[in-house]
Amino acid sequence: MAPLSERQSSKGEATRARIVQRALELAARVGLEGISIGELAQDLGLSKSGLFAHFGSKEQLQLDVLDLAAELFRASVFDPALRAQRGEAKVVRLFENLLAWVHDRGQPGGCIFLAGAFEWDDVPGPVRQRVVEWFEKFNAAVARAARGAVEAGAFRADLDPELFASELHGVVLKYHLELRLLRNGKASSLARRAFERLLADAR
Repeated sequence: MAPLSERQSSKGEATRARIVQRALELAARVGLEGISIGELAQDLGLSKSGLFAHFGSKEQLQLDVLDLAAELFRASVFDPALRAQRGEAKVVRLFENLLAWVHDRGQPGGCIFLAGAFEWDDVPGPVRQRVVEWFEKFNAAVARAARGAVEAGAFRADLDPELFASELHGVVLKYHLELRLLRNGKASSLARRAFERLLADAR
């Protein structure tokens, strides 16, 4: 049997993980700043002071929520794309995974990073910085996939990978708007047609 200190540590980590998971679910609905410590504690059957002891501040909880979301995004979007064949196939798989991520009804408010971009764009501090870092990594990863397609001969040699990444992101942002806010039944069709034009220009 594990020592008492190890069992307590393991239990504490499990509780912390449960808190962050529930906070992510709340943040998807009300935003990171809208997370209520009181509501969160009540949902999980914890005292406010007991919940707060796991993080020390609401800001740290928000950072942990973003870190969890980043892990889920990587597992759902980037990791499967890495297994696709290098070249255009990888770019296409990445795009399809992005649409699936935005469409996921397990995220009531859509992508937490897209929501966070508007919620925290003018609010300085660690939470804004974490959102910025995620977008920088995202843009770099898409540009890297485009560069790989150029090197594989699928995209033209003079393609600007950073511009391609920016335009692809624009298609995804518009898809989020059409699907989540406007409830446009043509959202998926419009996004894929825009992406096909982007691919045609890149080939």
